[in-house]
Parts: sequence; C-alpha cells; structure tokens
Amino acid sequence: MTIPELKQMAAAIRCDIIDMITTAKAGHPGGSLSSADLVTALYFRIMRIDPKNPAWPDRDRFILSKGHACPVWYAALAERGYFDKSHLGTLRRMNSILQGHPDMRKTPGIDMTAGSLGHGLSAGLGMALSGKLRKKDYHVWVIVGDGETQEGSVWEAAMSAAKWKLDNLTAIVDRNLLQNDACVVDVMPIEPLADKWRAFGWRVVEIDGHDMNQIVEAFEETGTCKGAPTLILAHTVKGKGVSFMENVAEWHGKAPCKEEAECALEEIRRCACES
Repeated sequence: MTIPELKQMAAAIRCDIIDMITTAKAGHPGGSLSSADLVTALYFRIMRIDPKNPAWPDRDRFILSKGHACPVWYAALAERGYFDKSHLGTLRRMNSILQGHPDMRKTPGIDMTAGSLGHGLSAGLGMALSGKLRKKDYHVWVIVGDGETQEGSVWEAAMSAAKWKLDNLTAIVDRNLLQNDACVVDVMPIEPLADKWRAFGWRVVEIDGHDMNQIVEAFEETGTCKGAPTLILAHTVKGKGVSFMENVAEWHGKAPCKEEAECALEEIRRCACES
C-alpha cells in the first residue's frame, strides 16, 4: 500500500476497534488505538505473509506482547483477509475465535498466544533464533508496551537477543506513557529507555509512532541492518484518533457506550477524510 492508503487503512482499523469493543462491552481501546498505525504498516506493507496460508513456514512472524490490545491485531487480520470480518462482532464471546487475549489455537494468523505481560519478546527471541539455526530468512516483529518494559523478563530477552546477534528480530515499544490506571513514570520510571536498550546491545531508532512516513522508513530500513537486533521506540498517544480518549488512563480498559462510540467513529472518519 502507498502511504495515503496506509493512513486510510489505519482509520478503518481504528473504526473496527471501536465497533468491536463497544459491541463486546469490554476491552482495551487506549493501547489498541495507540498501536494502530504500527500494526497497519506491518500487515499492509512490510511483512511477508500469506493470509490464505497462515502457517506458511517462511512467513514473517508477529507477536503482540501487550496482548490485551488484541482488538488492533484482530482488526488487521480481518482487514487483511485471514478471516471474515463478521467475526469482529464476536469479540470476547464464549466459543468465539476472538478471545480477550490472542490465542494461537483459535485465531488464524496468531503466531503466539499472549496474556501475562513480559513474555512476548522471549517468544520472539526463540522464533528468531530458530530461524537463524535453520537458515530461514523470515523476520520476527514484537510490539511491547512501555509499561510492560517494567517486567524483568523483557530485559532477559533483550540481553539474549544481543548475544546471538539476532538481526532478524525487531522489537517495537509502543511508548504511549500510560499503563492500566496511571502514568508509567508514576508506577515505575523506565527512562532513559532508549539508552537502556543501546546498553543491552540493540540498535535503537526513535520515531513518531503516528507518522506513517517515519514508520515505513524505519521498518523498511530494519531489514537492511545486520549484526544486532533492532529496537524501534515509537512515541505514541494512548487512545490516538479519539480526542476524548487521548492521554486518558481511564480508557486503558474501558468500553465506550453507544453514544461515545458514535462520537469516536465520526471523529475518526472525519480526520481520515481530511488527511
């Protein structure tokens, strides 16, 4: 997709997120919206994938370590053709293929089940190392929440990935500054975040996580860099695209009512038409 097409798809995915969570009356809109541009670029421009063959051995892998933000993943998979969009209306229902956290046993296109925070990068490390050992050329992408980097397991994976020089592994930190019910800095400060990743032996790139040009440039450049894993520090806004949700911790895990959803959808669509 071109940059304008990616922007329009990101808007469509944001609308899907609002619709899904409103229908389910539960879910996590804030972090889903903040990562929408990143996930859109991966699924519609960057990753080597085949929706008709989700288990293709040579596909690129994607892990959403902050699994509670799975509405953005489900929306991208549906828009990309992994399953019919009618499934989006079944989010969090009993026996649905779209559970409250991603389940690789239920959902086509899910490469790793996620739930407890802090484990996604370790799984990605294993996939990347396996690819190296088997001389495969696929790339592994992992989105990690900034609050999630308070988990020690993230740093164990970071240390190991640098040791094995896994240049087929890219971690993306969704740096929206908020977690569950407060600011990240108030819960447990993580700065200087970029310097910490560099100290662990990673190549670090900082971008505006809502500027599609910067996102695509950073992602495309990653594939050409050899000898070390890459960390993309994406500065984002929690609830991006819906003004009354932006930078409000309350919207981390709260579903909008019907009236709020209508306002959100109108705003997303209006901004998409203006861009």
